[in-house]
Formats: sequence, C-alpha cells, structure tokens
Amino acid sequence: MAENTAHKQHPVGSGFTASATAQDVLAGIDLSGRNAVITGGHAGIGLETTRALSRAGASVTIGARDPGRAAEAVKGIERVGVGRLDLLDPASIDAFAASFVESGRPLHILINNAGSPPGELVRDVRGYEAQFATNHLGHFQLTRALLPSLRAAQGARVVNVSSGAQRFSDILWDDPNFQVTEYSPGLAYAQSKTANVLFAVGLDHRWAEDGIRGYAAHPGVVVGTNLNSAAGGEALRAQGLIDESGHPVIDPEHGKKTPQQGAGTIVFAATSPLLARIGGVYLKDNDISPLDDEPRPMSAASPPAEVMSHSIDPRSAQRLWELSEQLLEAPTRSN
Repeated sequence: MAENTAHKQHPVGSGFTASATAQDVLAGIDLSGRNAVITGGHAGIGLETTRALSRAGASVTIGARDPGRAAEAVKGIERVGVGRLDLLDPASIDAFAASFVESGRPLHILINNAGSPPGELVRDVRGYEAQFATNHLGHFQLTRALLPSLRAAQGARVVNVSSGAQRFSDILWDDPNFQVTEYSPGLAYAQSKTANVLFAVGLDHRWAEDGIRGYAAHPGVVVGTNLNSAAGGEALRAQGLIDESGHPVIDPEHGKKTPQQGAGTIVFAATSPLLARIGGVYLKDNDISPLDDEPRPMSAASPPAEVMSHSIDPRSAQRLWELSEQLLEAPTRSN
C-alpha cells in the first residue's frame, strides 16, 4: 500500500457549517431500503445518528452490551432492532455478525461508533488494553466479519467514529497494550483514535473495488455523551465544556457541539453523494478535514482536530491491519 493519501485531505465544499445537525445533512436524502448497523446506537451521538437515519428511511440494527437497555432507549423509533454486542468479547462479536450475515440482508452502512472513554487501566481476557481493544480491535473484527453483507450491498460505507485526539499519538507499535510502557489514559485513547483513522484508510484501499468505502469521522467534542460525562464536572469545566453553573458550552465553530450537531459529520460520511468517489479520508465539521501537521497543544477554547499525517499514512495503515490480524489470532490468556 504505497499510495499517498494526503492529496485527498481537502474540503470538498459541502455547504454545511460546523453547526449543521444530522437532520440538516440528511435533508433530501432517501435511505428507504437501506440497512445500517451502528455500535452503541442507543446513546449520545449514536442515538442521534440512529434517529436521523431512521427518519431518512433506513432500517437500523444497533449493537449493544445491554440489549434491554438499548431497546428501551430506542423505543418508538421506526425500523430499529437491537442485538447483543460486546466489543471486548470476540465470541459476542462473531455471534452478532453471524446473525446479521445469516439474515441475508445487504449492509449499506456500518457505523463503528461505540467507544471506551479514558480511565484506569483495564484489560480484557486476552490481556489487551481496553480502549485499544474496544475502540479499534473489536470494530476491526466486527467489520471483517460483516464483509459478506457489505459486499452484498454493492455500494457500502464504513464509518469509524474517531476524534481530534488522533493528533496526539501514533500507534505504539512495539507496545500497543501497555505491557511495558507506563499507562496513560490520554495516550491510550489517542492511540485508539489514530487506529480508527488508519483502519478507514486501510479498509478503503483493500475494499474499494468491492464498492466498500471507508471513512473516519470526528464528531466534535460533544457535551452530554457517555464519554464526556465520565470526565466529571471539574474536568469538564477545565476543558471549557461546561460553564460555572454546569450548563453545556455549545460553540460549534470551535468544536463544541450538541449530540445532534455531532451526529452531522457521521451521517455526512455515511450518506453524502459528495463522497461517492472519495474514501479513506478523515472528516470534521461536515466536510473532509484539511491536513495540519503543525504541532498544537490542546486548548480548552478551541481544541485542535484537523488530521495529521501519521493518522492517514498508508504504510501505517497496512502495518496496523497486519498487527490487528495477529492480535485477533493470538490465544486467550489463561487466568
């Protein structure tokens, strides 16, 4: 995979502003007869994405660790089903994918949305660090398992929900699971979000001839999602996400969005006709992100979120694909 992908990282002039919502982006788009799978599609930006796709006519299947809770959250939304999916459990991933493939339905849209927030070091039964295992490796396994359904769509899109955090770390190639490296929640999260982008690049390169295109979407910093709520009030104030009264700070032009606005870039990636001939790119603010390799520290006022070269490097995408395959093939660690 020697192709240079940097030339594709230019806005296409979508006409949408950073404040556009999923409903705005989908105006005039008819998804009747289309099938979508969304991991974590029952909460936060995932729920808003589910609502928007349903309104446009799509049938949506949600993958959730707690199907009962998910079903309650999406009650009343048309054409929505729920299946059990635990991204830290390889058997659960295979069972969810097998159920969908065996249904015979083509899969037009796969949105790899569910994520594990930064926190204390947690390992799965294989000994893998939980953020990397959930945010990337579980979705990598799921996407490959759903390949027959994606091919059957004869025109499918896979959207990996990433983050501006991809700017702050490449893959820790020699120690992605922090076996030796001192664990840092922020570093682990950044690595997993870079992996989301590289996976989109690698997928697009491998499967575009099958009509399957890959995208990574940065939804913005969305106040009120499970990921951000886990940070706690003090941390959210320090990040400029809530004011002194605890009310959300909504400033889309500087990356701070409502869930409805955050879902906009996700559905743009999943449906926009402007991307019909473009894949393997990172999106933000309802358009393709420009490339920005200038090191910029995190800022509460305006969090940097443009894509960096290490996140779209085709050689790294190939290397990550091979590493991910190796990690999936490794035997479960005995306790």
